Amino acid sequence: MNVDTTHPGAQLFARYAYSPNELGYCGPAQSQGLLELGATGRSSVDPQALARRFSGAWPYLQILAELSGIADPLAEPVVRAYWLGGGLLDRVDPETFGTRLLAVIGPQAGHYWAHLTPELLAEALPNHGFHVFGVYPWSRLLAGPGYQQPLHVLDRCRIRWGEVLSVEAEHVVVRSRLLAWDGERLGLAAAEPERVRRITDGVGFVDDPRPGEWLSLHWDWVCDRLGLADVADLQECTMGQLAATNRRLRPVAERS
Repeated sequence: MNVDTTHPGAQLFARYAYSPNELGYCGPAQSQGLLELGATGRSSVDPQALARRFSGAWPYLQILAELSGIADPLAEPVVRAYWLGGGLLDRVDPETFGTRLLAVIGPQAGHYWAHLTPELLAEALPNHGFHVFGVYPWSRLLAGPGYQQPLHVLDRCRIRWGEVLSVEAEHVVVRSRLLAWDGERLGLAAAEPERVRRITDGVGFVDDPRPGEWLSLHWDWVCDRLGLADVADLQECTMGQLAATNRRLRPVAERS
């Protein structure tokens, strides 16, 4: 039987976690439960037990909550700060966070993740962007002629923002800025139209999107409706992470 979670943080988590989970990239094989939870706030599974099985996101939520003095890692301000930036992040020291995070995820990593060392602390920010650009290995595969696939994964995995241009039955066309790589630095390209899914099997997270509104995007999926403050937080968070990552990448590109 489905139960009302009465937990806005869990619902918000599901909205951003659903798309990579559906694609099989992270978390348990319960994408239908995430879809239901994100759309309705109701689920037949315990939302915290579900979130704990996201081995990438859960340590961030847990440590961010602890450093903010919040008991519940799925509290809405914690979840929002992890995915979108802003809010609690101003109260957390990045180096303290990074040290705690590496102590948790470092011992679990295999040889493919040998870069998870204290040298990474200069790049650490307590949000999803750091996991995408710093912890995941993809940014280290950009130097050289085969950079297109790593760049695509980085772009899809980060949380993006887009302004609605038009609405279709199961998709929405937004104006968004794709990730760009010039051989030395990551940045954002000029805004252009992008077609993104908003409904699957008749279910979605944003009802009746309208031209001019802003949406958050993860992989090829519409996660949520954004206010202007949310867009500003996400933009600031993204550009801050790109700047931190570029300080590491540029010397690598110059040596290649």
